[in-house]
Amino acid sequence: MTLSNNTEGATGQVWFVGAGPGDPELITVKGQRLLRQAGAVLYAGSLVNEAATLYAPATCLVRDSKDMTLEEITGWLIEQARQHKTVVRLQTGDPGLYGALVEMVQPLDAAGIPWAVVPGVSSAMASAAAAGETLTLPEVTQTVILTRVAGRTPMPAGEDLESLASHHTTLCIFLSITLLSDVQRALLAAGWDEEAPILVVQKASWPHEEKIVRGTLKDIREKCRAEKINSQAMIIASPALGARHWPEIRHSKLYDAGFSHRFRKAVKP
Repeated sequence: MTLSNNTEGATGQVWFVGAGPGDPELITVKGQRLLRQAGAVLYAGSLVNEAATLYAPATCLVRDSKDMTLEEITGWLIEQARQHKTVVRLQTGDPGLYGALVEMVQPLDAAGIPWAVVPGVSSAMASAAAAGETLTLPEVTQTVILTRVAGRTPMPAGEDLESLASHHTTLCIFLSITLLSDVQRALLAAGWDEEAPILVVQKASWPHEEKIVRGTLKDIREKCRAEKINSQAMIIASPALGARHWPEIRHSKLYDAGFSHRFRKAVKP
């Protein structure tokens, strides 16, 4: 039986903690602390590395939510918050990105259960890091669009991938690896060259499970098929991909000797 860490009649707090992209060491220090003091943890087992739950104490009730509906998830969180001072909902990446956060907190608000969010490392950042890429580059792209392709969840008006891709900035495309042909069509229709570099990272940062595939808009689908990548993958399209191999790049003004800021005076040539 799980030992309660709440006082009788009191209401605990639910913490929505971003577990990060997969490596259990990429969870924040605050996230680790909350897991260590948690009386109950509900983790998204289909996406979160179970190793992250090992931070929880042996007396903690740990439950996998992969077979639960939204109503079952929120009901469980409410029930546990009435028994424990600290309850953790452990979510993949960052809870604010495709994390159904609002859907889960509305019932908590209605039940008078306090809650808070601890942000986490997104798979978009982890994928770029794994591949040694930058998502922004001076005078190449200064904008990152986090999006997805319409599937069972439709996209709002004006947010179709072709429209977003027409800006020719960095695109981090979530939840769309099974719709890679749709990604190809949208980018081509938006004017991207078929030889434009594309990066796909599956299970970014997961120990011994990460896969990195580089290709072009023309051949990335075939390369992903060859690697049997059909889930938990980030697609990155960016004019900055491969910049470390370019013979010349524009440098940031922040470190330019001829650029003054409040910590350093410019040095005239």
